[in-house]
Amino acid sequence: MGTPKPGQTLIDFITGKEIPNIGWEENRQMVARMLVENKGYSKKDIEVDADIALTIKGKPYESKVDLVVSMQAKRVLAIKCAAGSLNSCEREIIAAARLLDNFQIPFAVVSDGLNAIVWDTITGECLGKDIAAIPTQKQLTEKWGQLKFQSLPESRAQREALIFRTYDMEYVNVRRWREEV
Repeated sequence: MGTPKPGQTLIDFITGKEIPNIGWEENRQMVARMLVENKGYSKKDIEVDADIALTIKGKPYESKVDLVVSMQAKRVLAIKCAAGSLNSCEREIIAAARLLDNFQIPFAVVSDGLNAIVWDTITGECLGKDIAAIPTQKQLTEKWGQLKFQSLPESRAQREALIFRTYDMEYVNVRRWREEV
């Protein structure tokens, strides 16, 4: 999954930068394109490789979240792009959405560009298992006042950090290679 495709690069749809075509990168490009072309989000509202910094048992742990969508200066979707089983990424992206900001990002999504699973971050409830379940910019605008931006209770933060790190460590070598290139 994290093996570089020798000599292959692509242009990131969001940033316009040349990047190595490794792991799930083609899937991430499909997701980014779908967010803009089909879901109505602006490229400027999509963060690529959003930094996440945690402290776990007194030790720092830093990583990235594949894509994060913001509206009205608030993060609303945290997205994990996968090349394999979407179900295997569930706990990682929900934990990331709970920890990435000073509030729980309302929606956690895992997608391979063709399929998706969407969760309510606060409750952990699955909201849908297809691309159509990813809310559009228009849908979120219409229910903006109903969205909850509540903080994660401190008593749960350490547990969520451990969950995120456990799943994320499977992808650390891929990220390090990307960053070194």
